[in-house]
Amino acid sequence: MTQVQGLHHVTAISGPPQANLTFYRDVLGMRFVKKTVNFDDPSVYHLYYGDEIGRPGSALTFFPWAQLPRGRRGVGEVSETQFAVPAGSLEWWAQHLESAGVTSERSVRFDAPLLRFVDPDGLGLALVEAPDDQRPGWSAPGFDGVAIRGFHGVTLELGDVAPTAALLTGLMDYEAADREGSLERLSAPAGSAARFVDLNASSDAPASQGVGSVHHVAFAVADRAAQLAVRERLLDAGFAVTPPIDRDYFHAIYFRSPGGVLFEVATNEPGFTVDEPAETLGSELKLPKQHAHLRARLEHVLPELV
Repeated sequence: MTQVQGLHHVTAISGPPQANLTFYRDVLGMRFVKKTVNFDDPSVYHLYYGDEIGRPGSALTFFPWAQLPRGRRGVGEVSETQFAVPAGSLEWWAQHLESAGVTSERSVRFDAPLLRFVDPDGLGLALVEAPDDQRPGWSAPGFDGVAIRGFHGVTLELGDVAPTAALLTGLMDYEAADREGSLERLSAPAGSAARFVDLNASSDAPASQGVGSVHHVAFAVADRAAQLAVRERLLDAGFAVTPPIDRDYFHAIYFRSPGGVLFEVATNEPGFTVDEPAETLGSELKLPKQHAHLRARLEHVLPELV
């Protein structure tokens, strides 16, 4: 029985929060679905973007630790986050990004056309034409017919691909799918959204995490029972896995993968509509229960977002 259902979310580190919001909402057309704070550092926002309700497989999230230095690209990180877009939409996207001052580059990976670029903080992104992906995405005004549907996959930069491949295929329900040069593609079970993890063998120096880096990548499971089953498998294999942690919108466990990337396994439930209706997602500051008493101070300290 498989538990892991592809990607759940990707969390990265950004610079100033307003610039982050403007880029992902206005330039990429993603919905701003949740404005909350970092559980461990409530003086910093935790911003979520995704489809209409931030479904698992669509949610890109950020910690705006603007005081950190820029991250250094290298081994042991998620080097690229890929979004699925409709077939034939890349020409529109290339022109749209250019009009927003974003330089992009056309390429092909595993026979799929894609468009590579970076966000204002240097985070590596790509749009991939995925005709088989029929998720509706979030059609913001001006993005009808071209909207981002959710994640296509992520690329991990690794010194040695084999241990991470063994983890994903042996304990996390992924299967070997394809090879292309130094890339090994793994795929979540058929029918999963956000299915792909690409492992790139690299001899680069180790990455240094900072602004423009992915902090962690999260994998989706249906519920807490499935999460506990995955956790038991990981513990039995010798991984140091945290106990389940209540993140209000999902329960999470964390562990360090063999290649150095921080992995999370997150439940699909309860989702982002648990504390505000779908129609008004992202419009109010929502605080974790343990930080609710700090609301007055946080509303004063946190920068206003337009």
